[in-house]
Amino acid sequence: MFAQQTAMGKGQRAVQAFRSTEFIEKPRDQEGLVLGGNPFKDAPSTSASLLSKKSTVLSEKSASPAVVPTVSKEVIEAGLKDEPSELESVPTFILVTTYLSFLMLILFAHARDFVGKLVNPEQYVQLREQNGYAPMVSDFESLWTRRLYGRIRDCFNRPITGVAGGRVNLLERVSHDFNTTFEFTGRIRNVLNLASYNYLGFAQSHGPCADKVEEAMREHGITQASSRVEAGRSKLLVETEDMVARFMGTESALIVSMGYATNALNIPSLVSKGCLIISDELNHSSLVSGARLSGAAIRVFRHNNARDLEKQLRHSISQGQPRTHRPWKKIIVVVEGLYSMEGEFCKLPEIIELRRKYGFYLFVDEAHSVGALGKRGRGICDHFNVDPREVDILMGTFTKSFGAAGGYIAGSKALIDYLRLHSHSAVYAEAMSVPVLAQVSSSMRMIMGEDREHALEGQQRLDQLALNSRYFARRLAEMGFMTMGDPGSPVIPLLLFSPAKIPAFSRECLKRNIAVVVVSYPATPIITGRVRFCISASHTREDLDHALEQISDIGDLLMLKFHKDKVQPQHLKAE
Repeated sequence: MFAQQTAMGKGQRAVQAFRSTEFIEKPRDQEGLVLGGNPFKDAPSTSASLLSKKSTVLSEKSASPAVVPTVSKEVIEAGLKDEPSELESVPTFILVTTYLSFLMLILFAHARDFVGKLVNPEQYVQLREQNGYAPMVSDFESLWTRRLYGRIRDCFNRPITGVAGGRVNLLERVSHDFNTTFEFTGRIRNVLNLASYNYLGFAQSHGPCADKVEEAMREHGITQASSRVEAGRSKLLVETEDMVARFMGTESALIVSMGYATNALNIPSLVSKGCLIISDELNHSSLVSGARLSGAAIRVFRHNNARDLEKQLRHSISQGQPRTHRPWKKIIVVVEGLYSMEGEFCKLPEIIELRRKYGFYLFVDEAHSVGALGKRGRGICDHFNVDPREVDILMGTFTKSFGAAGGYIAGSKALIDYLRLHSHSAVYAEAMSVPVLAQVSSSMRMIMGEDREHALEGQQRLDQLALNSRYFARRLAEMGFMTMGDPGSPVIPLLLFSPAKIPAFSRECLKRNIAVVVVSYPATPIITGRVRFCISASHTREDLDHALEQISDIGDLLMLKFHKDKVQPQHLKAE
């Protein structure tokens, strides 16, 4: 246990402030893209020295005078102001009809089950006891899947072929038995892709990254077919991990071949029984799985609410562990940089202030923010100009912004060395394959400006994504749609509310050759069913204008323009 605590010790932070590749303001064209010149400086090749180790007992708050706060007072004060919820302006009629719609669906579902068991009992045989064996699920537990989700299955899991870039080839399918089964028609439809996480447009089957992948496979083969502790550690893997560490501004990094496992298998290595995890209520399921597997106590605070987080911290520290009231061995706060279902940024400056005050460990999941936020694409720390040394554990994935797969954990060298020996993702899981490593390395070099042949392309992708995201969100708001999220988020949720409008919106978009993702309960609260637009740097202005025109028509058809009379929505005034 002492080794585990020492590996996460706060005394392992670097003395010298992180100085990575810095964005230089350049003249821009009418689209906002950088004109000429290299927008980067060279990144440092060595990490800073380490401080002496300190005890990691969380009741003893460590504060090093060498650490200079990088969060401005203005940012903190702005974050402490409570912003009114977007849902507060929802007409009461919409909320009431949404609840009534779900109530009617559930009542009809129960009625159909009651009549069906009398008329066609053979269709419900799997829900009854058979040969002394209880059914796998009860009729009540499977009611939602059978009677509600089954009605809109055609809106989900649509098969594609090829690369999910700005446009995607969709395999057309039909159902003749109310979505119980599907048949392929043999036709392929090329549709505008607003459904995939391809923020920087690196999901390509051609181009400089694809060429680098091909060269790497010719030189290194396909895979090591082994875990990294046996024969999976390669020169390419080590070089890519060093690059990730430089990119994130940390001393070291660990690459994992699966994004979900990056959270689910590493969190249990960091905390155990006697530790406390305080988690945002809307954290991703991989974070929830890792927390549950760890055996640590779990408490939840209200989404993105720093005041509620502080309340939980004060209570947890003062009361200690249940029954014994002994101090917690470790307290770790787990948040996301960008919440993909809400399009909201983590209030990192406020959490950093709480961390300095209470001395907990901070775990930030940057699966959706790394590469998509910040002038240099470094994620939520770059967005708020926060020193990455202020975050103990930085986690991210390569699936959203880098066009690859897998994930990483970045932090102090002591932490990463500990994980390499104790994490199941490093000891037992297979090492990342050569093509994926090459894709990660080539795309990251391009973002950092280290690819001399394409020195400006990475920064142009970052700029284009920011422009596209703000433009699309602003136009939706101007049309009168009710959207969620923060300005600049590449994920833009548009509220649909009614359960009937959720599949209708998806089907109408598909008729107009636009692919979107609709989300409903239980993935969201019951009254906030939504469509989630994923913006990419690969989208042209013509693509976005065409999509907005079609979405506006659908909004008129389904009566979704709840804010039609508002010229400038409040959540976009900051722009």
